[in-house]
Amino acid sequence: MRAVWKGTIGFGTYAIPVKAYSATEEHNVPLHQVHEPDGGRVRVKWVCEVDGAEVPAAEIAKGHPVPGGDVVLLTGRDFASLLAPTTQSMDVLGFTPAEQVDSMYFARSYYLEPEPAGTKPYVLLSEALQQSGRIAIVKVTLRQREALGALRVRDQVILLETMLWPDEIRRPDFPFLHEDVDLRRGELRNAVSLIEDLTQDFEPARYTDHYREALEALIQAKLDGDDVLQPTAAEQAEGVTRLLAALQQSAVEADDAAAGRAKTATGKAREARTRAKKASAKSRAKTS
Repeated sequence: MRAVWKGTIGFGTYAIPVKAYSATEEHNVPLHQVHEPDGGRVRVKWVCEVDGAEVPAAEIAKGHPVPGGDVVLLTGRDFASLLAPTTQSMDVLGFTPAEQVDSMYFARSYYLEPEPAGTKPYVLLSEALQQSGRIAIVKVTLRQREALGALRVRDQVILLETMLWPDEIRRPDFPFLHEDVDLRRGELRNAVSLIEDLTQDFEPARYTDHYREALEALIQAKLDGDDVLQPTAAEQAEGVTRLLAALQQSAVEADDAAAGRAKTATGKAREARTRAKKASAKSRAKTS
């Protein structure tokens, strides 16, 4: 794994040096958008809506739209000025019971690995969090943005859970929430009893992604049946056509050049015979 962040867990003047690694990954079957007739990859081009010109990556910036169509341009220097004085410190703001934090707040998970010099205090913090049943609330700057986070322990490793801010959690507002729904006690008891009968320990390995398995099988079946496109076939055929045309043109040019050389040689031979005849005539005239 490659570390995505390196810094310290800070407690006032004390700090534990750690490195952060992404704790999760998605396993998707790679699919591209392609041109259906020939399988050619469809590429996205960034085009300016003002002049219609294609925009190179070096000229792409960020801007905030405002009413009226104006845009506030934000540069890399502007964003750099927003960062905390240090982006390498994970400051602990306090501790709270784990059950008080709704899992909806959790966004992404990162494993924290201690640097050799910080192993003992790291393990001490890990054990203290587990025995106290608490999680640490922290602030950290990741990917150039300040985030709220929680430190909890999983398999003896401290896990950083980046969190959504309170105003990023939507409140549900559905019509049924404002209605009085009459539930009978017997119905509720039966439902609870059924749930208890069907309750079992959660074992993640028991569940599989049937869609991904079916998609992989479908792709393999098409490969086995040679049901594939060759995106470069048209380009290769065009290359063959161009090559043959070039060879044909070269052959014509070679024939023309040979004909020209033969014509030149014939002309020179005629001139030589003419000069020889003239010289012979002059010689005979002098002797007579």
